[in-house]
Amino acid sequence: MSVPQLAAIVIFLLMFLLLVLEKIPRHIVTLGSGLATLVVVFGLCMRDMQAVWASLSLQSLVTPNFWYRLGAAETSTGINWETLLFITGMMVMVEEMGSSGFFRWLCIRLARMVHFRPTPIFILFMVLSAALSMFIDSITVIMFLAAVTAELARLLRLNPVPMILAEIFCANLGGSATMCGDPPNIIIGTSLGYSFFDFISNTGVIALAAMAVVVPYFYLYFRKELIPSRPAGEEQAAFPDPASAITSRRDFTFSCLIFGAAVVMLITHAQTGLTVATIGVIITLLSLVCAGRKAPDLIRRLDYKTLLFFTGLFVAVSGLEYTGVLELLAQVIETVSGGNVYAVVGIIIWGSAFASAFIDNIPFAATMIPVIRTLAATEGIDLQTLAWSLSVGTDIGGSATPIGASANVVGTSIAAKNGYPVTWGRYCRAQAPATIFVLVVATAIIFVRYL
Repeated sequence: MSVPQLAAIVIFLLMFLLLVLEKIPRHIVTLGSGLATLVVVFGLCMRDMQAVWASLSLQSLVTPNFWYRLGAAETSTGINWETLLFITGMMVMVEEMGSSGFFRWLCIRLARMVHFRPTPIFILFMVLSAALSMFIDSITVIMFLAAVTAELARLLRLNPVPMILAEIFCANLGGSATMCGDPPNIIIGTSLGYSFFDFISNTGVIALAAMAVVVPYFYLYFRKELIPSRPAGEEQAAFPDPASAITSRRDFTFSCLIFGAAVVMLITHAQTGLTVATIGVIITLLSLVCAGRKAPDLIRRLDYKTLLFFTGLFVAVSGLEYTGVLELLAQVIETVSGGNVYAVVGIIIWGSAFASAFIDNIPFAATMIPVIRTLAATEGIDLQTLAWSLSVGTDIGGSATPIGASANVVGTSIAAKNGYPVTWGRYCRAQAPATIFVLVVATAIIFVRYL
């Protein structure tokens, strides 16, 4: 192993360790790792300024294909600016929707439709969690959904933990269905040139089949805890009015229109030629115009730490890619699998799921993209098959433990804040079996449909 390869591995492993320990803010960890990659690996070890320039990938911003797809998509290396611009647009849009009261209004409206009965709310909120997470970051979905669930559970005199745990799982599952549903999918799609329709017609089918398993599972698991102490016929006046959730009717209307426009652009971007970077910029501009004088406040509330986290992560991963470490990893997988296509796909699905249960699935997905690209070239396996396997494994595997995905941390934190702490045992007993069931379903579908 060469010195640059060893240096890249040490920096990357140290980054992963610090991310797991959570003692230092994660954006500081990845930015420091990215800087170390540029200085130590590319500068001191390789003395290759071209590698530094390539990892920053600034030239991609001035190419026409970055903004409007004129031909075949180019695979991304280094900083994936397309991902960053798209995530920024979604952040701005979601901030505007949240401030207008959209999410709280939607939850209360649906609960009122079923007359605030616990079992229908439980099932409806699982479906709502999955549906919203197909288009909006699962962290945001759980943040609002869990808060409203806790409020409704308090009125119903019901333990909110079963509902919140089911919502967390369905949010991660729904996020796996589309290109914009979960950060790993955004990275996979923009790096390999796949469209929204590519995802929904492949991982979306898997997610839909998994929902048919997950909803009955959680109902059977939690059915004894869905009995309220409030009498069923008690007056509805005790429950909140959906209209009270709307802070501004003007902002509410415009945010709904912008969300609808975003969905249409994402669904049709393969036909229109608009890249997700362009869509992200359009969404940002529309949201800021809608916000008017509140636009500066909207910009201040952006999650810049997450954007910096992605930036440093992409540079750190580029160190492994340019030094050939990821090619070595692909060779290890090839050796272990014996060249058997079923074994390769199984390793990608279950290996990524196991890793994502304990470490952040975003850096893992970013690391594995060059690996599956190499495996597809050397083993003759269709790249899309490996991409869908990686997507499902990383998105679903994170549901198994309380720290496997950011939505898990947010949901359990809200439950604890409302006086219902969730232990590791309580969480894993409910979520780990569901994770295994979904992975079995996903593996079977991929084996039958693609191999």
